[in-house]
Amino acid sequence: MRATARPAPCSRRRRQRGAALLTAMIIVTLVATLASAMYWRQWRSVQIEIAERTRAQSAWILSGALDWARLILAEDARAGGADHLSEPWATPLAEARLSTFLAANESQVEDAPEAFLTGRITDAQARFNLANLVTEAGELSVPDVAALQRLCEYVNVDPSVATVLTGALRLALPGRAASAAGEGADIPLLPPTVDELRWLGIDDEAAAKLAPYVVLLPRRTPVNLNTAPREVIAAVMEGLDIGSADRLIQIRQRSPFRRLSDVNAHLPQGVVPDDSRVSVATNFFEVRGRMRIEQRVVEERSLVERRGRIVLTLRRERSSFTVGAGFTP
Repeated sequence: MRATARPAPCSRRRRQRGAALLTAMIIVTLVATLASAMYWRQWRSVQIEIAERTRAQSAWILSGALDWARLILAEDARAGGADHLSEPWATPLAEARLSTFLAANESQVEDAPEAFLTGRITDAQARFNLANLVTEAGELSVPDVAALQRLCEYVNVDPSVATVLTGALRLALPGRAASAAGEGADIPLLPPTVDELRWLGIDDEAAAKLAPYVVLLPRRTPVNLNTAPREVIAAVMEGLDIGSADRLIQIRQRSPFRRLSDVNAHLPQGVVPDDSRVSVATNFFEVRGRMRIEQRVVEERSLVERRGRIVLTLRRERSSFTVGAGFTP
């Protein structure tokens, strides 16, 4: 019998070195993976801390901006009279750098984060109030329903949308739903703002077209002829066409209407302003603020009501996102 050949010593050593090298590579890979995971977790924790700090700073500054807006509106009430677009509250705040205020001291201004604030106050009564469609007793307001139908025509929305909105709001508005519940109707959810009008059963396209011209306020309000767009003015004043509404806007740009009687001389024959549907003063305003710190942006929208010289905040909505990373509520 022939003896079995044994592997050469050098061949065994090569296999042992190869196994050792493979083991070392596996260990290095595991260590690198663990180190990368630890580094990512640490980086993620730092980013979360930065985001929370930015959010807190933005909330603090936006709260101050809201207080500033309320003070402006209160001072405007002290002067009294009509509300128009030539008043201080209607002047928007252009993007202003606030890095100086966030720095710990003057020597650290250059190291402070890039922070910018923008803001503006808008007249909520410049738009048609959907709450006007239904009375406190739960009945439809026929003149206001007709006004909404005209508004839909002016903004290229199917007039049937007005019928859908009216029926849904009759069920959804607080205090009106009780009678509807007895009729066995499904009560829709009342949207917090006009940005969610699709909750009431209309499509996204119609909601997007109507949103700039309508508002949903806590109670019935007239439209301010000093601030409303021509489509809204023509819709709420029966017998007034778009051309006549445009002329009113040109006139108010030169000289705002101080009282409702000032409008009469500029209206077509037979058109009489109804003080329950139009006015030259405002009680509800929207305050918008935008805080940008480096790539992070925080936006806030507030609804305020002016009662004499007291300005109350009724609603505040805040959202945040990162520039270039998409919107995150």
